[in-house]
Amino acid sequence: MRALQDIPLKELIPQRPPFVMIDKMMSFNMTVTETQLEVRADNVFCKEGRLTAEGLMENIAQTCAARMGYINLINNEAVKIGVIGSVNNYEVFRTPKVGEVILTSIEVIEEMFQITMVKAVVKCGDEMLAQSNMKIALMDIESQD
Repeated sequence: MRALQDIPLKELIPQRPPFVMIDKMMSFNMTVTETQLEVRADNVFCKEGRLTAEGLMENIAQTCAARMGYINLINNEAVKIGVIGSVNNYEVFRTPKVGEVILTSIEVIEEMFQITMVKAVVKCGDEMLAQSNMKIALMDIESQD
């Protein structure tokens, strides 16, 4: 199996440029998944040199998508589309600047049928930038290229 960082994102998530909010998957297990993103000026959620709070939320959602995409990949299944079911306790302490690298970690709290609830934390170095609980509903629709 390839190293996580070497897996092309199009094999893990249904999103396509310019709407990709992660650069690579850094770690995975069935409970905790981490992704990395370097904030770039051309990011669609970048305003006035910073990734917006909405961009951070989409980054969390795409980290969830990468987790499910990796599970699909190791099970030889197609990537499925997921939708945000709910967001709770979303707190943004600081938005990251262009050039900063963020690490997003999701921890599965509960999984039932095709619904996954996660606790998410976004950091830049040791500084927590945002945190949230998110519920993702996995659709029975395969991603299209």
